[in-house]
Amino acid sequence: MFISKAHAAAEGAPGGGFEMIIMLAMFAVIFYFMIYRPQAKRVKEHKTLMSSMGKGDEVLTSGGLVGKITKISEENDYISIELNTNNEVVLKKDFITAVLPKGTLKSL
Repeated sequence: MFISKAHAAAEGAPGGGFEMIIMLAMFAVIFYFMIYRPQAKRVKEHKTLMSSMGKGDEVLTSGGLVGKITKISEENDYISIELNTNNEVVLKKDFITAVLPKGTLKSL
């Protein structure tokens, strides 16, 4: 009596194996295009930004500081930023978020 109902329920279930693989592949494609690809693009843009910085460029840091680059250390990835004539800050290159157009500091 109980065995026949359980056997009938198992036969009525869909195939499952191949459909599950297709669904997982679709999730992988969605993950790639929605998460991984845009993040990789941002990382690439930030690396080109860091390599294009030069002495005298006006930059914005992730902490909100705006200043002019006075020294760049190539061996350990640190830069010196002059905030004004009296203050100078040493930061890692990774904390630079944008290179500003020339004359931005004078307009502030």
